[in-house]
Amino acid sequence: MNKAESQTIANLFDGAGYRAIRSPGNADIIVLNTCVVRQSAEDKINGELGLLHEVKRNHPQAHLLVTGCFVDADTAALKKRYPHVDLFFGPGDTETLLQWATEKDDIGCLSRDDLAAYREGSPLHAYVPIIQGCNNFCSYCIVPYRRGRERSRQIPDIVREVESLVGSGTRDVTLLGQNVNSYGHDLDSGISLVHLLEELNEIDGLSRIRFLTNHPKDMEDRLIEAMSRLNKVCEHVSLPFQAGDDDILKAMRRGYTGGQYLRLVEKIRASIPDIALATDVIVGFPGETAQQFDRTMDILKTVRFDTVHVAIYSPRQGTLAAKEYPDIVPADEKKARLVAIEKLQEEVVSAINARLVGTAVEVLVEGNKKGKWYGRTRTDKLVFFRDAADWQGKTVMVKVTRAGAWSLQGDVSLPEN
Repeated sequence: MNKAESQTIANLFDGAGYRAIRSPGNADIIVLNTCVVRQSAEDKINGELGLLHEVKRNHPQAHLLVTGCFVDADTAALKKRYPHVDLFFGPGDTETLLQWATEKDDIGCLSRDDLAAYREGSPLHAYVPIIQGCNNFCSYCIVPYRRGRERSRQIPDIVREVESLVGSGTRDVTLLGQNVNSYGHDLDSGISLVHLLEELNEIDGLSRIRFLTNHPKDMEDRLIEAMSRLNKVCEHVSLPFQAGDDDILKAMRRGYTGGQYLRLVEKIRASIPDIALATDVIVGFPGETAQQFDRTMDILKTVRFDTVHVAIYSPRQGTLAAKEYPDIVPADEKKARLVAIEKLQEEVVSAINARLVGTAVEVLVEGNKKGKWYGRTRTDKLVFFRDAADWQGKTVMVKVTRAGAWSLQGDVSLPEN
């Protein structure tokens, strides 16, 4: 999400005739986009703002703008604390940025026409934010306090953006939200993520649709059914479970039990047998015992995820967990638990990928590196292959010949006559 919002800001200034440079010391406009999901990140931002204060002293005509989750609702307090910052605006709040620019004679015209999605690595793929904020208030998370309550974009606006992206070469879009599967609940007429997926599925030239991140409590049956029915929606879903123990999940305020999560996975796999599942896990939440951690390992062993993102808990000032739960799990124990999950996951994904050897997978080719074409499957697996033909931007069937934990190798699989 932060990368997508950074690109949106960059596109606005590009459209007004600016060009990006490497050194803030020589910039006319400096934009600091911030992530404060961890306390260490916020500490780093404070340090960065100190360095940029010196830049402003040496270059007083430069404009310093700060956005992202560091910016809370009390911008007056931030301005008092950091008087060298010209503008604080919340994450995704381009309206405030546009309004500020119109009041500055030396900025130039920033146009809404220059708003665009974020493309990562390849022009084939783009990230499209569809909902901002979060209503869940998990006890460890600062995001709702910084990004606010959930606010969905209107379907016609999203469709126009994706159509524009497809017109300039995008084939694969990922829809973004802190809680993406609650999209639409704040809109009229019972709009949901299903309705948006159905609209996007009809766009000519678009090949693949993904969405993240999903909350298990909002993964409705109709969304699972739509994923199985809509041909452009990929067999790939991110579904964080965070912890396996019910008491820890309750303290986290996640709104489900480990058993409910496992039943949800069963339901998804019954509807979409080839689904690739990704998840997030937090280790060392306050008070988590060795036995409670074992329940997290049990879920990992039972579900066998394709991707696991694991993080060590650290107190986040301003969250419920930081106020109410002492951080008593030793740092070396947290690290050992993280290493245990990483070791298990490498074994699991190696076995999952090994089953693909000898099968043909559909690859959307993103580029060529060191003589090998590379791209991703619908299940988001990285595939490399050699071939003399030009496959850039095309879809090709590749027969998998070798599989590792992090990528697949193969040969072009041509249809038989």
